[in-house]
Order: sequence, then C-alpha cells, then structure tokens
Amino acid sequence: MPDTQKVRLCFHDRCFDGAASAALFSRFYRERIDAQAVFCYTGMTHRAVQPFEEGLFDGDENVIVDFKYSSSPRVTWWFDHHQSAFLTAADAAHFRSDRSGRKFYDPDYKSCTKLLADVTSSKFGFNTQPLADLIHWGDVIDGAQFPTPESAVALTEPATQVALVIEAAPESGLVPRLIPDLAERPLAEVVKLPIIARHLGPLLERHKRSIEVLRERAEALDAVVFFDVSDLDMEGYNKFIPYLLFPHCRYSVGISASATRAKISIGSNPWNPGSAEKNLASLAERFGGGGHPRVAAISLNPSEIKRAREVAREIADQLRS
Repeated sequence: MPDTQKVRLCFHDRCFDGAASAALFSRFYRERIDAQAVFCYTGMTHRAVQPFEEGLFDGDENVIVDFKYSSSPRVTWWFDHHQSAFLTAADAAHFRSDRSGRKFYDPDYKSCTKLLADVTSSKFGFNTQPLADLIHWGDVIDGAQFPTPESAVALTEPATQVALVIEAAPESGLVPRLIPDLAERPLAEVVKLPIIARHLGPLLERHKRSIEVLRERAEALDAVVFFDVSDLDMEGYNKFIPYLLFPHCRYSVGISASATRAKISIGSNPWNPGSAEKNLASLAERFGGGGHPRVAAISLNPSEIKRAREVAREIADQLRS
C-alpha cells in the first residue's frame, strides 16, 4: 500500500446533495480514517448508457455517494438514498451480500447528506457538528422541505444560491473544485468565493427569466403542469417554479436538453398533500429512469428529443388519469 492513499470519490454531479455528500465524506475520511489521503473527485451524471466507465475506480479507495450502486470489487464505500439505486437485480443482490460494513442504503432518507451524517457519526464516531448547516440544507433542498413555494424560488439564502451555481453554472469541473471548500467553510463564506460569485449574478438573472418562460410555456391541465424547454439553455432550472405558478397542481412534467442528454423531469408538489398518491420513481423506471417517490427523471440520448417528448406526454397523461 502506498504511503499516501488516493481516494476516488464519485458523486452525483450538478446536485447540491451530491456535492454536500462528497464534502461530508471527505471531511469524515480525513478526520476518522486517513488525514493524509489525496482526493480525486468525479461528478456522475445519469445517462442513457452505463454510467461507470472502464478504469474509473483507480483509487486505493473508491467511493460512490448519492449515486447508483456499482458491483465492482474496487468500490470500497457506497452511500445512497434513491429508490432507483440499483441498475440491475444482480446489483441489488450484490449489495445485500456485502459484509464490508462500508456500504449503506436507506431510501427513507430525504437526502444522502443526512444519511451520511447519521451513519458516520453513529458507526464511526465522526463529529458532524461543524457541518450542521450543510447537512440541514442538504436535507431541505434535496427533500423539498421549504415552507412555501415562494421560499423555494426566492433563492435568498446562501445555501440556495450555492445550489443554483452547482446545478446551473456553465463551467466544466466547477463542483469538484468547490467540494473542499464545502467541507471546511460555512455556506455564508462559500457563497462569496470567486468560483461562486462570478456565476451568481448572471444565474440569478437567468433564474428570473426562467420564471417568465415557464409562465408563458407551461400548460396546466387536470392537476398536471407540462412544459418543454428543450430548445432553450434551461437545464438546471428551479424545479419548484411550476408549483409557484400553479399552486393547485399536483405534478409537473418537463423536458429539457443539454449536450449530453435529453431529460424528462417528473415532480410532485410538496405543498399539495394529494401529490403523494403516485410513486414517480416507479413511473420513471418503466422508461429506464428513476429517482425518488416524489421526484424522478429519465435521461435519453441527446438525439432522442422526439422520443423524450413522446414519453413526457405519455407520463403526463398517466398522471392525469
């Protein structure tokens, strides 16, 4: 074993919970396992193809947080909370047979950050108190636990502004460079860092415009909001806007696109009790996607935008029925 451990840490990219989970694990590992470890961060994106590329797990330790399970024998740590965590039944069986004591799954958690915090503190004696604010906001943002739609869309808190940059900044490799700061600094300091500040103003303006775009394009019918912004640069839009504009709706179905995928987003209104009736992860799984019972997504190849529109319409019709 080399003197300096290399830790390859794979996390859900362009996601506040994914970045917060990676930050929490990094600090935990340095404080409780190996203070000298060198971390290499890899953001993972849900795609229409196998997400784990050959040779990815090149560390002495290979870690996955807030992302799907891999049965690779090189993976040494795994934490996730998505209903759709396993690509295959064989992967699920592999996880159940694991005896390492370093792989953890609980879909009852609203965020992977909170799952990581509870596991590392109870099982490994990690003091999570210095990261209490990060853990709190990871749970609020990923679990859609804002008190009102207005508070979810306002983006006035440092955490929600950092989340906006993480999810929508057009800068490659931004999140891996930000994770060490999230592990050590309060969010009120992180939001002032140049890596955040240089994107925040333009992204807040884009966010305001996206509210008007959705106001113009969204159609609300039988408690379902449907919209297609695949022709615009709007991947990473605020997922709570439909419920601010149409508070009585239960579900939203949206289509967006980027260079890497055509994406169908399916959400339920956190402020409408009736929206809990449908399991959106199970619905998305029928089309090769997944997620949580209350929010899910399907990723197709970028060339399949026509297919994405067909699937999105079918899903909207199913939710309306």
